[in-house]
This record gives sequence, C-alpha cells and structure tokens, in this order.
Amino acid sequence: MNSIQGKPLTLEVKRVVVSVKQYFDSIKISPKKASTKRTADAIGIGEATVKRIMASYNRDPKSLENSIKMRGRPAHLVGESNQELVRHYIRTANKNGEYITLNNIKIFLKENTFDEVFHIATLSRTLNRWGYEFGKGTRSQHLKEKNHVIVARQKYLRAMKENRNKDGSIIRNEIYLDESYVNKNHSNDFIWYFGEDGPWVQKPTGNGDRLIIINAISCNGWVKGAKLVFKSSRKTGDYHGQMNWDLFKKWFVEMLLPNIPNNSIIIMDNASYHNKLSETSPPTYLSAKSKIIEWLKNNKIEFKNDLLKPELIEILNKENPIPVFEIDEIAREYGHKILRTPPYHPELQPIEVCWGVVKNHIARNCDFSMKNLQEQLEKGFEKVTGKTCVKIINKILC
Repeated sequence: MNSIQGKPLTLEVKRVVVSVKQYFDSIKISPKKASTKRTADAIGIGEATVKRIMASYNRDPKSLENSIKMRGRPAHLVGESNQELVRHYIRTANKNGEYITLNNIKIFLKENTFDEVFHIATLSRTLNRWGYEFGKGTRSQHLKEKNHVIVARQKYLRAMKENRNKDGSIIRNEIYLDESYVNKNHSNDFIWYFGEDGPWVQKPTGNGDRLIIINAISCNGWVKGAKLVFKSSRKTGDYHGQMNWDLFKKWFVEMLLPNIPNNSIIIMDNASYHNKLSETSPPTYLSAKSKIIEWLKNNKIEFKNDLLKPELIEILNKENPIPVFEIDEIAREYGHKILRTPPYHPELQPIEVCWGVVKNHIARNCDFSMKNLQEQLEKGFEKVTGKTCVKIINKILC
C-alpha cells in the first residue's frame, strides 16, 4: 500500500497504520527493529507519517472517525458556468422574501459544485462583476440586480417578443453570432479509476495550442460560409485578447453579411471590439477630452474653458447622448438591424449552448493533438443541426 506524495491519507489508511503499529508493539520479532520502522516499511509510508498518525490517535482515538479536512487554498475564481446557477438561486430567494447573504451563496455553491469552497471576498467581487449589488429591498436586505442590467434585459426580451407572431413564428430572420475558443488539451476531467491507484491520468499539463472560432447560427443551423477558425498566436487569457475590431469587421462584412437573408436581426454580445464608435458618434467617457469639447461646442452646450475632463464628462452625462457604433451603421447599410444581448446574460444567447455541444464532443474525443482537435471540431459542428438550434432558441427565448 503506497501513498501518493502530496495527497492526504484516507481514514482507512490511517486506521491500518494504527492497527499495524499496535500489532508490532505487541509482539517480539528478531532481529530487533523499531515498530515504527516496521510499520512504515510494511505500509509504504514514511516513519514521520507513522509517528504523526499515532500521536494524533493517542491524543484523541476518535480522530479516525472524523472526515479529513482538505488542505490548500480555496478556489480563487468562480467559473462562468456557475453564473446561471447563482442567478436562479438569488432570484428565487428574492421572490420568496428570504434573507440572502454571501455566506448563504457560499454554502449553496459548496453543495452544488462538487464541494468547491469559495472565499467570501471572491464571491463579493464575482457578484459585483456579474451585475449584482447589496442594497435595501422592500422587506429586508438582499442582493438585487443593478438597474441598467434590468433595463437592458427587458429591452432585449421585448425586442425578441416583438419579432414573433402570436403563434410563436419569427417575423424577421434572427442571426446569433459569437466568438469562442478551444484548446488542444481540452478533455473531460471526470473519469473512472481504481480507488487504490488514485485518479492519476497520463495527460499533458497545460492547455496547449488554441483555436479561435467565429460563427453564427439561425433557425436553420450554422450559417453556411460564416465559420472562421484560426490558430491563436497568444497562450494567455481567452479569445478576447486575440480578437480586435479590424478582424471582426472583415469577418462580418466578407463572411457573414453575404450569407444571411435580407432584413435580418443580428444578435451579438457587448464585446469591446463589437462596439467601436462611429466617426459620427457622440463622445463617451472613454473619448479624448478634445473630442468631448468639440461635441459640446458643435451642440452649443455651454461650459467653462478651464474645466477638467471629469467635469466635462459630468456635463456629457447630463445630456445623455446615445452612442453610434460603426457595426450598426454597416448592418443598416445592408438592410439589417443589430440587437445586443444584455450584460451578464450568456443564457439569453442561444449560440452559447451550441458552443457547449461542440466542446463537449471535443472533450470526449481528445487525444491531445492539433490534428485530432481540428477533426473533432468539424464533427462537433455537425452535431448542431437546424433542429437543434430551433429547440435551443425556443427554450431560451420563448
């Protein structure tokens, strides 16, 4: 029975150590040899480990009945896959008037994510990033969504509803576009294994080379001719670090627009490279001070010449100009309309589920080579049919 370095000993192993040590203590064997050394050699662990286990047992014999406390730091990042799980939990609690705290959410995640424990500070930062805030409700303090997130969601759902007839059929064709990525070593982490051997698997460390994917779906499945797959030149971060406005614009104009029906509604998220301001757009708080001043002068809005940029932004916010994005102008030129999903709501973007289908297939058939990744990627795309897309869209938006 050999232990794995760095892995905590199970209670069963500790009980065996105590039993073997007590056995060697009770008998006399020649040549003379310390029972601690004999126990360590018989079980395949270090003498120090035997002494530590026996010391703990002598202090409290019931210690072998308690569960083992896992060592190491708790998880420092709450995965995006938990976002909808947490959202549903908070909404249900708010609806029922229940008092909800970070500790409640911590316990909930532990029970629903394979005993994963997150630090309170990590949960606080994550919830804030997802658009939640801690404020006063009508009955008690609870977490609630920020107003701009609620407004964006209602606007999006209202637009989806207006694009449907009473029987649920779509009036204007809807095209859902998105970017994603997949790594060469993308594989399932959960496997069957023999308990005594442990969960060690012969697989490469790290993520390996990465393929970035841009594509779009409609009710008929993947948009033909719109798929773009290329190898990333960066190994850090995700696909956002590789994407930029010029690349997205080229794909949008040359590969998407020629392959979609006229008068379509194009749905996409709020990635920064999707929202490049048009030359005719009013400035935002990110614009240069000179552009803000120029816009205020052109619109005959009075201001003092010695104002700092934060003061100019305050005047700009009072005017509340609506930004104009270049991608909207391009789509309008071709007779289409752009609609953006609300922030922090990937569950309202059907193509996200399609990415899951594709990546799940890749994970189940991974052999850690780039050639196989490209082959399995194509087979994964084939699993997403028009029938699949209709079911996903109806389930999410209807």
